[in-house]
Order: sequence, then structure tokens, then C-alpha cells
Amino acid sequence: MTSGRKLEFDSEVALDLAMHVFWQKGYVGASLSDLTETMGINKPSMYRTFGNKESLFVKTTQRYLDTKMKPHLELLFEPGVPLKQRLHRHMMSIVDMQCSQQNPMGCYLVLCQSELVSGNIPDAAKQILLDADLLPKQLYTDLFNTDPEAIALGLNKHAAANALSLYTLLKGTASMARSAVSQADLEYSVDSIIKGIGVH
Repeated sequence: MTSGRKLEFDSEVALDLAMHVFWQKGYVGASLSDLTETMGINKPSMYRTFGNKESLFVKTTQRYLDTKMKPHLELLFEPGVPLKQRLHRHMMSIVDMQCSQQNPMGCYLVLCQSELVSGNIPDAAKQILLDADLLPKQLYTDLFNTDPEAIALGLNKHAAANALSLYTLLKGTASMARSAVSQADLEYSVDSIIKGIGVH
């Protein structure tokens, strides 16, 4: 019987490889052949292990959030570090990833979220992208509303608007990274937006 047969590949490695395909081509642009060839498995193995393309995408997106985004978010809450430095480290950590030659350039989420307007993203994939889009804005808003230094600077008075400013900048750097703008050049933009919202 084949039902008890062990997997002949590492599912986490396969997910990482699939993530890179979606990161490079988006949900719509990534074909099943692109995915299976890059993952090094055949289509029956993919369906058996991950489900259909939509299910695979949901799994790779969650893996991206857990392995790629979580470390950046943790930098916002380093104890004993001034707010300006935390914001700079957090944002430049993201920009560094966007510009890294080890990944497809830009941001997996930003690329795939830009496809939502096409109407070609199925429901489960659409929902995880929408949920992921809300997360940074809410996180920054909560930070500005609760961090003592942020409150002292008055950032809580326009917390949601300040949060949107940071998030808009990071979506922009993702696009610029895909256009081969360097990390060093983008750092000026990061410093400018941090200063612009009132963190001195």
C-alpha cells in the first residue's frame, strides 16, 4: 500500500522553494509546472502533500509570515532600545531582505497583494493576503498608542496615520528593490520617514 509510504522529499524545503516561485512571479504568474519543477516533485506528490495551488499558496504565505516577517517585527520591541533605533532597525531589516540577492527582489506579500485587484486570486489565498495587509498597520498603530516614548513624542495623536506612513514607505521600497535600487539609497528614505512622523 502507498498510503503509509514516507515522503521522499522535505516538505519544509519544498515550501521554501514554492515560496520563492510565488515571490518571483506572484500567484497568478506562477504555474503548476513552475512550482513542481522548482520544488523537485511531481504534481501528484504536490496535491497529496500540499493540496491544490491555492492551498499551497496559503501554506507558503503563512511560512513567509512565520519565518521571514516575524524576525523583523520583533525588532520593534527590543527592550532598552530607543524608539528611533528600533524603527530604523526594523525597517532596514525589511529593506535588507527586499534587496537581498538570496531572495527574489522586493516583497512576496506586496507583489501578491498587488494582484488582488485583478480578481484572479481565489478566496482562501485572497483572505490570507488581506489579513497580512492589516497586520503591519495594526502593529504600528498599537506601538504608537502604547509605547511610552511614542506617547511622549505625541505619535499616539495620529497613530493610524503614522502607521500608514511607515507601511506605505515599506511597500514603496519593495517596488524600488525590484527595480534594482540599492539598500544604501533606500536607507535615506527610511530615515526621512522616521523623522517625518516626528521621531527625533
